Amino acid sequence: MIRPEEITEILKKEIEDYQPQVKEVNFGTVIQVGDSIARIFGLSDARAGELLKFDSGLNGIVFNLEEEIIGCVLLGEDQDIKEGDKVYRTGRIVEVPVGPEMVGRVVNPLGEPMDGKGEIKAQKFRPIEAMAPGVVERQPVIVPLQTGLKAIDALVPIGRGQRELIIGDRQTGKSAIAIDAILNQKGKGVYCVYVAIGQKTNTVASVVEIFEKYGAMEYTTVIAALANQAPSLLYIAPYAGCAMGEEFMYNGKDALVVYDDLSKHAQAYRELSLLMRRPPGREAYPGDVFYLHSRLLERAAKLSNELGGGSMTALPIIETQLGDVSAYIPTNVISITDGQIYLDNDLFYQGVRPAVDVGLSVSRVGGSAQIKAMKQVTGPLRLDLAQYRELAAFTKFGTEELDKASRQQLDRGARIVEVLKQPRLKPEDVADQIVSLYAAVNGFLDDLALDLVQPFEEQLLEHLRATESDILEKIGSEKVLSPEISERLEHHIKDYLQLFKAARGLG
Repeated sequence: MIRPEEITEILKKEIEDYQPQVKEVNFGTVIQVGDSIARIFGLSDARAGELLKFDSGLNGIVFNLEEEIIGCVLLGEDQDIKEGDKVYRTGRIVEVPVGPEMVGRVVNPLGEPMDGKGEIKAQKFRPIEAMAPGVVERQPVIVPLQTGLKAIDALVPIGRGQRELIIGDRQTGKSAIAIDAILNQKGKGVYCVYVAIGQKTNTVASVVEIFEKYGAMEYTTVIAALANQAPSLLYIAPYAGCAMGEEFMYNGKDALVVYDDLSKHAQAYRELSLLMRRPPGREAYPGDVFYLHSRLLERAAKLSNELGGGSMTALPIIETQLGDVSAYIPTNVISITDGQIYLDNDLFYQGVRPAVDVGLSVSRVGGSAQIKAMKQVTGPLRLDLAQYRELAAFTKFGTEELDKASRQQLDRGARIVEVLKQPRLKPEDVADQIVSLYAAVNGFLDDLALDLVQPFEEQLLEHLRATESDILEKIGSEKVLSPEISERLEHHIKDYLQLFKAARGLG
């Protein structure tokens, strides 16, 4: 039985205990939408870079703060948003999932899976924007990050914590260098993040296929901001990749982040800026395009031992037009980074691959990021190559009047160039590189025909692995060419050269 007096008593109690509360809801209203941007009236206290939430569930980033309205870039397609929709502040900036759960996955710039392998159950999130470590929080870059490419590890060495630009025209092998560098980190404890910016779906798919084939996905995360996606996703993609790399760095581990490529990133930012009616500057880029890349690349560092000693190495890629390195974006990124690997069109078409132009390429970390054994063999290498290029240009019209020393210089230079050539997807161990370069620099290959240089190099390494593997092991572990190892190496190279020539009837 329901007793009315009991109900009355309960209601009275509830009314007595009631405490009125005012809940403030701050929202704005969409007044214009289109081309992946929205203009919002209200939200006068929103902050630059803050994440906004729309009624439809889509998110956006505060991009412009004007007197009456806010310009917002949408993180996705705009068809579900219409004028009059409500927009709410979140009080935070864009965050992406980070940590070991991201390894082996292909994700979009928001950290959402694109590989069909199910949900990512990440334990941690990091904001995509963060302050770069200060000078006191860093230590010198002295630990090498081997790419497995002789032309780079010998002449343009990269250290853990460095920012090394890869620059050149389209189709000159820029991505190939970055992919080889990632493949070469297998078993070296370096976590890799490959950020594909504005690329076609099948291009990204083929890169992922290479990583899976060579076992690189075990330590790599791929972030894909595809060409058909909103420019806002292309804009945040490298920052998301940087945040994922930072998580490893701040936990005392080593990370390598490849930004492929920042030219398309700058173009996406220019598109957003022009849509937002920001004043255009040189080449129609907005005035803060330098800051766009500097605040990204400055986050690469080798942290001090007090902070765990972790590192994050950045390999940004820039595409030039007809070799013009003096264009706006290339000069900006060159001035931010610690050196550049310049790939030359002419060298590429001559069959010198990787097509690294030794004259224009530089590493501002230099020999600090090389093991001592590599320094020992590469001492005369750059000079030999520079003299060879000069002589080769001079003798283009004939070599009849050359003296013996010049002819010898030409022969040695040509063989060094042959040794520095390397097929794609075949990074070499540092000990193997040192043996090959030792043979070239010390003149053992001078009287070999050019087309026999690479076969001899391959067979010599196979011979050493089969009969004298301890030489390679000692070079790898001791990281120095002691007089004893040099003597043994010289002896075995000479002996095998005789066998090689005899097998081909060269006497």
